[in-house]
Formats: sequence, structure tokens, C-alpha cells
Amino acid sequence: MYSIGYKSQLQKQMSVFPVTASTISAKDLGEFIKERYNLDKNFNCELFRTGINHTYFISDTKTKYVLRVYSYNWRAKSEITEEIKLLNFLKENNLSVSFPIPDTNGTFIHDINAPEGQRYAVLFSFAEGGKVRFMDDETCFTIGSLMAQFHNLTNNKSMDREVYDTKSMLELPFQHLKQYFSETLPEMVYLKEVNDTLKLADFESTQKGLVHLDIWYDNMAVLNEKEITFFDFDFCGNGSQVLDVGYFCKQLFYIETDKEIYERKKLHFIKGYSSVRTIPNHELKLIPEAGLAVFIYYLGIQAKRFDWSNIFLSENYLKMFTGRLKSWIEYNNEHAH
Repeated sequence: MYSIGYKSQLQKQMSVFPVTASTISAKDLGEFIKERYNLDKNFNCELFRTGINHTYFISDTKTKYVLRVYSYNWRAKSEITEEIKLLNFLKENNLSVSFPIPDTNGTFIHDINAPEGQRYAVLFSFAEGGKVRFMDDETCFTIGSLMAQFHNLTNNKSMDREVYDTKSMLELPFQHLKQYFSETLPEMVYLKEVNDTLKLADFESTQKGLVHLDIWYDNMAVLNEKEITFFDFDFCGNGSQVLDVGYFCKQLFYIETDKEIYERKKLHFIKGYSSVRTIPNHELKLIPEAGLAVFIYYLGIQAKRFDWSNIFLSENYLKMFTGRLKSWIEYNNEHAH
């Protein structure tokens, strides 16, 4: 016979502890979506990717959808509503994007009562095609023209979401990093210097409106080399639209180790953009700074939301990341026109 003290200890060991993050069962999500959307029983749900948000595929032999489950305390319902409004606006204007799909009641955002608290789920159309890391010249041209179409449609518009400015892109990321790294660390000293330099960049004179902020090969589907569909507008917000241009160029820079190929593809991307929308010379000169600012912003996000992967909270990762920044800065300084 157990003593009372031993039983109490055993009960504590067997109790269910609260969680900070969970992965929702694909099977149960599938049943939930089939009921809400009146889909037939042949549709299956499978987990595709975990991250800050979790991505599931809902499909049968003919049709495929993408289900995004937002992380707990990541996006407010009002922010997701703004994202949906933007995507519906772009779809109505025939821009090639993955768009949200309402259920039989016209509802876009679904409440998920997860163990850690309230989460939200949205069903999107599936972007046909594949992800192409090494894009050809024509594809780069098409990406540029599609980005410019997006910027034209959203030029001078605003939405009730984050404003990408000096505070959100430089100051706050540094504050997030300071929670885990000493300011005397060489990499932190370097980041502070880069931030101080970036604050002098003249983004005020650039074309402003809405930005995607995460346009690169991982967030687009390519079909037949020139049919492009953008998706994952989770970071859409307000700001200088050259940020999207700079970010794409910076990603292309790291993909293409042969810098002659990088320069050629960058040129085709810029030509594609310019075929739809004029990009002033002073904005072209800001591409290095724009790419830097977005990367520093994402370094801050990685520190802020390390709960989905704590690999970002090591000095080795910080060294690797700042090394990438240095190579970008040095390259652009050497090739400044």
C-alpha cells in the first residue's frame, strides 16, 4: 500500500503539463476541414512543414489545397484578416497569387483550440508548379515583372499591419538579440555598426506602399519556367517597396556562387521589374541597404520566435549570419557603380 506522500508524487509525475507549442494532428485537422468545406471523404490531410507556422496539404487525386496553422501568439486575428483582404484584392486584379478560400459559411479564419491556446487556420489555393532554386534568366525576368505588378497595385496603399521602418527592422531586432548575446561580442558590435550605417540610408525618398518582404524561390511556384505564383504573404505590411527588390537580390546572391551568373540573373530580374514599373536610379543604389535591412529584420524574428527552432540562439549561427552580411556588403562596395 502506497503512502499518501508517494501517491501525491506519482500523481504529479503523471499529470499533463502545459505546452508552449504543439503540432496539431493532421488526421483531425483533415476531418475538421472536410466538414467545414463540405469536401468528400477521399480528401487526406498531411503535415508538410513545421516552422513559425505549420503547413498542411489537403488533397485527393484531383485537387490540392494548402492549410496554414498560425503559431500561438504569432498573428492577431485582425492581422490575418488584413492579409486575406490583400490577397483577395490581388486575386481580383488578376495577380498570380495563392489566395484564401472561404468555407461553406463564407468564413476564412478558423479558430483552433490548441493545448497552448488559441491558434488560427486558413485554407489557401495550391500554387501549381515547383520551387526552382536555380532559376534561368527568363524566370528571373518574369519574377521581376510580377513583383512590379504587385507594387503597382499596392503603391501608396496601407494596411493595418506592421510598418517596416528603422525601428521595426533595425532597433527591435537588436533588442531581441541582446536578450541572448552580449553587446561586447564581436558579431554584436558589427551588427550595431551596420545598423548605424543603415539608419543613414535614404529610404524616405523611395516609392512606398505594401510589401511582401519574403519573395524568394521558397515562396513561389514556377510552372513551365515563366508562369510564377507568389505565396506566403505572412510578413506583408507597409514600407518602402525597394525592400522586396533588395531582398530578392540578396537571396539570389547567396544562391549563385558564380557572381557573373548572379549579375546576369540580377540584371534580368531588374529588367523584368523595369518593364512594368520604373525603378529610379537612387532606388537601384539602395538595393544593398534594402537587402541588408530585411536580413537583419529576420535575424531579429529568429531570436524573437526561437520557440520553433533554437539553432538561432548560438554564437556559431550568429558568426555565420554576420559573415553572410559582410560578404554582401564587401561585394557591393567593390561593385558600386
